Amino acid sequence: MKVVWHPRVCILYLILSAASIGSSAQTFRVLANFNGTNGANPDPKPIVQGTDGNLYSTSPNGGLYGYGTAFKMTPQGELTVLHNFCELPACADGAFPGPGVVLGADRNFYGVAGGGANNLGEVFRITAAGVLTVLHSFDSTDGAYPNSNLVQGADGSFYGTTVEGGNLSSCSGFLGCGSVFKITPGGVFTSLHNFCNQTNCTDGAITWDGLALGDDGNLYGGTWQGGANNLGTIYKITPEGAFTTLYSFCAANSCAGGDNPLWLSLGNDGNFYGTTYSGGANGVGAIFKITPKGAVTTLYSFCAQTGCSDGSSPRGGLRLGSDGNFYGTTYFGGANALNDGTAFKITLTGTLTTLHSFDGTDGANPVGGIGQDTRGIFYGAPAFGGPDNDGTIFSLNEGLGPFVQTAPGIGKIGQVVLIIGTDLAGATSVTFNGTAATFKAVSSTIITATLPSGATTGVVQVVTPHAKLSSSVNFLVEKSASGPALR
Repeated sequence: MKVVWHPRVCILYLILSAASIGSSAQTFRVLANFNGTNGANPDPKPIVQGTDGNLYSTSPNGGLYGYGTAFKMTPQGELTVLHNFCELPACADGAFPGPGVVLGADRNFYGVAGGGANNLGEVFRITAAGVLTVLHSFDSTDGAYPNSNLVQGADGSFYGTTVEGGNLSSCSGFLGCGSVFKITPGGVFTSLHNFCNQTNCTDGAITWDGLALGDDGNLYGGTWQGGANNLGTIYKITPEGAFTTLYSFCAANSCAGGDNPLWLSLGNDGNFYGTTYSGGANGVGAIFKITPKGAVTTLYSFCAQTGCSDGSSPRGGLRLGSDGNFYGTTYFGGANALNDGTAFKITLTGTLTTLHSFDGTDGANPVGGIGQDTRGIFYGAPAFGGPDNDGTIFSLNEGLGPFVQTAPGIGKIGQVVLIIGTDLAGATSVTFNGTAATFKAVSSTIITATLPSGATTGVVQVVTPHAKLSSSVNFLVEKSASGPALR
């Protein structure tokens, strides 16, 4: 049986796809080219580093059966397919996997895909060796067509969203307006919110991207449609499911932030930063900041430079780099006439620098964003371009040094936290915002540490015989399962 991905998801993907190395001093390299057999059209948000130092993600197309792959890649660019989706009859193992995977505290990876037992999507777990387990298959009443990264909370559960499903009486022509859910690593599933359950969908509708943890222990996200003006919302939801709409976007060019918001990222200042695919001063997307209480500030409107050399229509959201700036991509625009998109960085005050303009040979039209490994190198994967027009993987060296990161990014006192990095053997100290922790250096790339009493939200620091390494983002310390994070 051949599985066909849901048409509305495909339609948006095709609309977005209809659309030379930059002059900066950064070092840009193409590391791998997709050719169909090893995957095609990647859209990771972002590529994720594993505990072995390799990079992991998915591609929604290509592979042995044409329904996508899960893969790993060495930092040097050697790509290995771990799983070809649709190996099982009727694609019960999944098909067209969503935008990448996340690293769990158990050292496995978690993600979403289409297919599954009901052909409406699934949540899966995959090991670094490629052993895949389906944790949940959606049936439309609990959501349909998940298309976002997951985020792991302090309770160990993963939180995510679906594009459709949930409230089946809403959203004409859809199976529903989407949902928010949580799922344990063992597969226990809970629906938290069905969108469009308020009059005129003022709570939002259609969630293309996922959730971000706030330093208050709650989750924040955006909807593509719905809200007071039917142009998207920003919302807050507690781990128990209490839902609040924080902001509704609007179409006017003077409207803060643009419209049709995408992924949110938490800054170390406690505010969230994100992109809109459209709107802004020039109608082709913007970068905005929003406080946890819903106050929005436009930081940058794309196509502010001649010929949109600064890019347009960002699709992959933002990621906080170890230098304190945010990094991202645009789907269109750039210095090249082919309009193949850009990679950029932006300061928290709104100064944007174009780092690279794609020209097709090195990639084109990035749907996903940019990630950073603990050596300090940035990685991304444009959906198209390269020798076969199936996409590429690139690295971007901004000259930043090594750092450490944690899995998960939030925890409660007494929990064991996974710290990953490079050259961690012989570590002599681990602190959470200055509070010393007991720890074990498992290998050169892994430390396990117990979150100490008295720890508060802030930087994780590891001291080794060779370096003092800090986390690029604050580790969030939660007071209780429902209480605010400690600062």
